[in-house]
Amino acid sequence: MSGALVIGAGPAGLMAADALSAAGVPVTLADAKPSVARKFLMAGKSGLNLTKMAPFEHFLAAYGVAAGPLRPMLQAFGPEAVRDWAEGLGQPCFTGSTGRLFPCAMKASPLLRAWLARLDAQGVTRRTRWRWTGWQGDASLFDTPGGPVRLTPQVTVLAMGGASWARLGSDGAWAGALRDTGLPVTPFAPSNVGIAVDWSSHMAPHFGAPLKGMAFRAGSRVSRGEAVLSARGLEGGGLYPLAPALRDGHALRIDLAPDLDTAALAARLDRPRGKQSRANMLRKALGLSPQARALMNECLRPLPDGPQALAAALKALPVPMTGLRPMDEAISTAGGVPFDALDAGLMLRARPGTFCAGEMLDWEAPTGGYLLTGCLATGLWAGQHAARWLAAS
Repeated sequence: MSGALVIGAGPAGLMAADALSAAGVPVTLADAKPSVARKFLMAGKSGLNLTKMAPFEHFLAAYGVAAGPLRPMLQAFGPEAVRDWAEGLGQPCFTGSTGRLFPCAMKASPLLRAWLARLDAQGVTRRTRWRWTGWQGDASLFDTPGGPVRLTPQVTVLAMGGASWARLGSDGAWAGALRDTGLPVTPFAPSNVGIAVDWSSHMAPHFGAPLKGMAFRAGSRVSRGEAVLSARGLEGGGLYPLAPALRDGHALRIDLAPDLDTAALAARLDRPRGKQSRANMLRKALGLSPQARALMNECLRPLPDGPQALAAALKALPVPMTGLRPMDEAISTAGGVPFDALDAGLMLRARPGTFCAGEMLDWEAPTGGYLLTGCLATGLWAGQHAARWLAAS
């Protein structure tokens, strides 16, 4: 076939197809699911967080060890560019109090419809229920409803996602096909994921309740945010940035009073309590919610004696986690194609003319728009460099 083949129709694949077709390259966009961008649509159900409006160096730092290789891509398509792109598709945006950018419609579906309409106008051919099964020489092989299909494009962009939310298409099955051809793939690991805890029965009345105003710590990482108690453990945006440290075996500790140092907290706990029970004194002194007090009693049994010892314990509450939740429950995954297997344009060094983008790459970032921005930026970068490579061939 002439032109380009893009495999995977999530945000990265759609952006690569957009860039290629805008450059005048005929594009076939193939996806294994019956419809495109399923994970994107699911993520937008509770309000589509497009990006985080923040100074660039602060924004870039959220990508951790991948910040170096991602820098040029995020400089080319960072938060301001994401906003302009969405508004260029007829979706006005607003910035919330925390700097997060949302479309005014809040949902992903209006943005996706406008995007697909533009791709249709640019001549992109969409193929759904086409599952990529690997290569045979220069040809890409697919299982389709009409039987096996073999395509030999001039250039290919792989954007098949990571290994979480398999029901939405990101099952990581492509990794085996790449390894079969000798290409390196870093093993997948859960990212932006909750933790598993075997709670006692005393915690059951608090399942579903939020934990607010706390700081979560693992190793050197600290996160301020909200988490939710569940029958299976803890989950929520306050925990997700700690996933790399938790994977490395660091314990999770919670600071119930992050705005007070240990001495100030001890001073509060040392006030005469009169006829108050200890529990009532703690409630008044710290302003803890019922679920926070339940968590304190669950994780500190018995409570330490003395204000200094109790203050130190409340500043580093040890959570008896048994591990991370399963990878398929994670919002995203670490692992994938390492950057050192790719050139500066995201082309596989061992397979000229084949580019990679999105969560297939070995990078991770916290939620809050960083993930989506990274997928859009790498998809655009791969698509643009694929078009340039084709023009120069």
